[in-house]
Amino acid sequence: MDSSTSVTVTQKEQMMVEQRVFQIYSLFADLPPNSQSFMLEIQRDSHIDYLTNGLRGLGSSFCVLDANRPWLCYWILHSLALLEESIDEELENNAIDFLSRCEDPNGGYGGGPGQMPHLATTYAAINSLISLGGHSSLSSINRDSVYSFLRQMKQPNGGFRMHDGGEVDVRACYTAISVASILNILDERLVEHVGDFILSCQTHEGGIAGEPGSEAHGGYTYCGIATMILINEVRRLDVAALLDWVVFRQGIECGFQGRVNKLVDGCYSFWQGGVSALLQRSYPIISGLVASESEEYSDADSTLSATSDIPECEHAAIGGSSLQGDNEACHNNPEGTRDSSAPTNLNDVGHNFLEWKASMGPPFNPMALQQYILLCSQLQEGGFRDKPGKSRDFYHTCYCLSGLSACQYSWSGDLGSQPAPQAILGPYSNLLEPIHPLYNIVLKKYHEARDFFSST
Repeated sequence: MDSSTSVTVTQKEQMMVEQRVFQIYSLFADLPPNSQSFMLEIQRDSHIDYLTNGLRGLGSSFCVLDANRPWLCYWILHSLALLEESIDEELENNAIDFLSRCEDPNGGYGGGPGQMPHLATTYAAINSLISLGGHSSLSSINRDSVYSFLRQMKQPNGGFRMHDGGEVDVRACYTAISVASILNILDERLVEHVGDFILSCQTHEGGIAGEPGSEAHGGYTYCGIATMILINEVRRLDVAALLDWVVFRQGIECGFQGRVNKLVDGCYSFWQGGVSALLQRSYPIISGLVASESEEYSDADSTLSATSDIPECEHAAIGGSSLQGDNEACHNNPEGTRDSSAPTNLNDVGHNFLEWKASMGPPFNPMALQQYILLCSQLQEGGFRDKPGKSRDFYHTCYCLSGLSACQYSWSGDLGSQPAPQAILGPYSNLLEPIHPLYNIVLKKYHEARDFFSST
């Protein structure tokens, strides 16, 4: 039999991606140092121009995304916040006005003015307004009507519907719980049986699927573990299996894939990298350590250093750091109860999470992932893409930048503390704003929203 006939379509696509990626790495390795430095630099001005122009107006080809307009706002505004860039007052007021017109009179936000409310676009609209920040933006959010909408979407099995008559899945659970948490309206009625539903979606692979019986997926895994942390039930998951599944999603291209036997994709820099960030800071809780015990770590144990030995990535043009997590310590909680050391006020969980030190190193290769993002996803003319051969878009720009931020701070014991230069691939000017990994909102924007909604 001709050997070529036994190669599947998936294998052919994988080989093509590998060829394109390794060609980029090979060309990079042959460049003079000055050219290498340029290739590794975040092209801030180009990205800002691309994003700002998108916020001002989009071409007719974007009409297919008419029901996703709050998402376009979030992807752009969050990306600009990561780049420490603000928008002018007129554009800000236009964004607030538009998002307000997406709000349904009965609660929740639709994909555009007059469209039915949807949990995904509610999450996008809320995150957009928080990313804008300021009194006008934050005060435009009607928390009572949002809460009413969340209650309408709540299902008896613990899950949430995305919209009236829509699907019930892990994504709906996360968007509902995340919104309620950051708006300071999370309560026991919203949380009831959510953990049971998430548990039913964890697969034999270790990752989390969108619904029971489906395949584990990076986006749903992030949504699942973030939700379980926010409701204080993360120890109910089989975290050892989840961690094992996540670390093997980083491929030889140095980026992450979303599922087993799928192609690498820049957006999973956040969806899988974000899972790793959550696991790092949940480690004391997951491993059964109470707060008093975790405080006994020495400074050397609790403060991670980017000066550790850096092994070579097999196919990387540049060396990368790597540290596998301690799977044995991340065990399932047999009792299936909430964490006894967690705060009783559910709305404090997201805030207290920031105080949890990262007591394990990143369970993936952060330098290799930064390399994939900067060399294979970044376009010099602005924007980021899925992989070589694809076009740029706002979605991948948002999640490549979010993943890059998570990488840069992955060796920092405290979220928001300045990373060591060795943790940053390329010039130190590449450093992005830190994010709150539970919400994917820039940290200082989160603190502003936290203060605002705690006092109103």
